[in-house]
Amino acid sequence: MSQNPLTDTPFSRFDLPAPIVQGIEDAGFAYCTPIQARTLPLVLAGRDVAGQAQTGTGKTAAFLIAALNHLLRNPRAQAPATSQPRALVLAPTRELAIQIHRDAEVLGRHTGLRLGLAYGGTGYESQREALKAGVDILIGTPGRIIDYFKQHVFDLKDARVVVLDEADRMFDLGFIRDIRFLLRRCPPPERRLSLLFSATLSYRVMELAYEHMNNPELVQIEPEKLTVDRVRQRIYYTANEDKIPLLLGLLGHTDPGRSIVFVNTKRDAERVARYLEANGFQTGVLSGDVPQQKRQHLLARFLGGKLPLLVATDVAARGLHIPDVTHVFNFDLPQDAEDYVHRIGRTARLGAEGDAISFACERYAYSLPEIEAYIGQKIPQEPIDPALLVVPKHPPRRERRSQDGERGGPRRRRRPRTSSA
Repeated sequence: MSQNPLTDTPFSRFDLPAPIVQGIEDAGFAYCTPIQARTLPLVLAGRDVAGQAQTGTGKTAAFLIAALNHLLRNPRAQAPATSQPRALVLAPTRELAIQIHRDAEVLGRHTGLRLGLAYGGTGYESQREALKAGVDILIGTPGRIIDYFKQHVFDLKDARVVVLDEADRMFDLGFIRDIRFLLRRCPPPERRLSLLFSATLSYRVMELAYEHMNNPELVQIEPEKLTVDRVRQRIYYTANEDKIPLLLGLLGHTDPGRSIVFVNTKRDAERVARYLEANGFQTGVLSGDVPQQKRQHLLARFLGGKLPLLVATDVAARGLHIPDVTHVFNFDLPQDAEDYVHRIGRTARLGAEGDAISFACERYAYSLPEIEAYIGQKIPQEPIDPALLVVPKHPPRRERRSQDGERGGPRRRRRPRTSSA
């Protein structure tokens, strides 16, 4: 049975402009999640908020509704001479920026506000031209936004709403100097609405909040590590060489539905995916060096049910809203306890249940004590049934390329160096 993730607070309780009400109805929302019910009364009254809630609980809708309301309630007196976004939404990853933009398109469809999207990896000129033409709400990643800002494509002098999403992840990815650069180019905190949302509100995140926000109200719904309460966890102690056979056996003996297999390195992601493909499992790889267009295509197929399995590094562990993930496999235990929680948080979202299956191998088992201490419980151990150890079909060897670029060319043997007298 799923737990009800909603409160008894309807969106109709709030005094929202009609265009936003229509967007909420288009999105299919009727009742607030806890983070929405707690933050919306504050932000609609013009208060800054630093909000913490577990992933998948409606933080994006909360800050988008707040931003849309603020812009409609405080229209410009006249059109600016240059491109000046009135709201800035910063996200740590391309995928999260795209997801926020997609949600904003639905919620803001009837407002007449123009949306802009800026992220790296693709569309440099098209994004630049769109921002130069003028947008009301700019959503994107810090690096690409700073790039355009320094080219004077737009300025931030009239940014009346600033949102930092997944602020703790901003620190993890080293964006904090970029964040401070942009915030200092916006109006001072007392002249804007500032919203910070994060899965964890660490000391460094709160320091950022109090430095660049106007006495923010702290709203904490539930520490994210409590999301494990709705996840059925189990762990197998396995030798390194048995991990592929065990993964194939578990996939073959269960109905994995929509599953994510997490690994720690890009190289292992490719290796595991090749084994899965060779053994009849249609699989995609999501890692940091996959080109952006391919990443979007993979996620679209995964969301559309056309791709049942993703093998991913921690690029997919945070921020992305992927509904109905039934299983998370920690093929490699993460080396950081918080990453374990973020990974298994891809399932059991919005009150649903899910399964998290982890392998404690010789290489990464040392992470287990820290993980169990962090989540406050022992992960139940499962014995390995020999029937689950499938003899895998090995993936075909990759063809080598000769130096002229043709496949299958002969390898040149290097001559040994001779010492000169």
